[in-house]
Amino acid sequence: MLRTPPQSLLSTALLSAALLTACSHSTSMPAPAAPIQAAPTADVPLAAAAARFGSVGNVRLRDGDTASGVAQETGGQILTWDTSGCAAGDADTCAALVGLTQPSSSPRLEQVESNRDALSGGGALTAMMGGAISIWAGGAISIWAGGAISIWAGGQYQPIPQNTALWKQIGLPWAQKLAPHLGRGVTVAVIDSGIDLLHPALRDALSDPATWQDFYAGDTVPQEEGTLGTGAYGHGTNVAGIVLQIAPGARIMPLRVLGPDGSGDVAMVAQAIDWAVAHGAQVINLSLGSTEASSIIEKALKKATAKGVLVVASAGNANENRITYPAALARGDSGLSRAILSVGSVNGSDVKSSFSNYGDALELVAPGEAVYAPAPDGRMAGWSGTSMAAPMASGGLALALGERLSDKTATLPDLMATTAAYVYANSANSAYVGKLGPRGRLNLPAFLMTAGVEDAD
Repeated sequence: MLRTPPQSLLSTALLSAALLTACSHSTSMPAPAAPIQAAPTADVPLAAAAARFGSVGNVRLRDGDTASGVAQETGGQILTWDTSGCAAGDADTCAALVGLTQPSSSPRLEQVESNRDALSGGGALTAMMGGAISIWAGGAISIWAGGAISIWAGGQYQPIPQNTALWKQIGLPWAQKLAPHLGRGVTVAVIDSGIDLLHPALRDALSDPATWQDFYAGDTVPQEEGTLGTGAYGHGTNVAGIVLQIAPGARIMPLRVLGPDGSGDVAMVAQAIDWAVAHGAQVINLSLGSTEASSIIEKALKKATAKGVLVVASAGNANENRITYPAALARGDSGLSRAILSVGSVNGSDVKSSFSNYGDALELVAPGEAVYAPAPDGRMAGWSGTSMAAPMASGGLALALGERLSDKTATLPDLMATTAAYVYANSANSAYVGKLGPRGRLNLPAFLMTAGVEDAD
């Protein structure tokens, strides 16, 4: 599998871990007046992110701290070093994230939790073109941004006809007329298994290569790796392709945190969220989750949403009456309920998908069965899962953000949930009343009109 695109696409490498030991460590207490030593760039990983740690913990920084000193005190490795909020006394943005290979009893460590393989991406390759994964023939997605008329002809979705019924189900033809910029100027960070960076449907719709990062491999080339049909290979490419079918004018920021088997670490996801915010993403798509809550990821999401970044997360595929984290943060008292959106899956008849999780914390559902999109190696394939429903919502948010809004606020995810199409009149959903969102299925035209999309031309 090709991993390294042409040299012109590569950005600078991560800071070397040697920076951590560049200064000597003193066992004496630092002078109280000494300032915290700032990292070269706040929120940029200082250690090689490919290192795998059994657990991670936060350290609240204090006067006199240096990266090498905190690493020695905790017996760990510094992953992020954020001093942006130290002057204001903000504990969330005056902290370091530390990776631990061995248990540590350091009193400096807070919120220590399991790290390795704590999260996974959901979804399965379930449909193929004519019995075989087809070679891409739809052209570059960026070409579609010339206008909705070129995308829809005779009521059929031209680039991938197999999705025509799905897109009509969520009102995409009308939505793309309501939002003619099609997400132009909006960057969506896809934090996932990487993508096929050279796919003809994606390569012209990516953010600046300087914004790419592979936290799993520890380099700047977030290229998917693996064999199509095995594990998570193709998952991120499909997710990115769904976002771009909804909002063809948007840009995708590829950030890899999942390995070929679909698993990834808490620290990598938290680092990727910080990275996406620092590099200009307006929407973050998280088609991944864990059955265990993560205070580390929650802290990263709070920082992201405090800066106006919108977050969409998939609900999980275990057919359980609970949704995975971080999607579960979308409702309740986490402080994230108006800026993060949890998404489950329904079929083409608006009936809960047999695999989709559900529950009181779920805010929205979208069609997530056999959704066709680009696949690695220049191909196209269909996937099923809540992972496929989530990027439909992310693309919808990009459509709204690409237009002039009468009320452009961080409550757009909440608005998307409250304008959804009502699914509880269908008797097949009678066992799930109130557990597929306050109303149910994504309705893009209702969302855009209620958001106050105005004619920008």
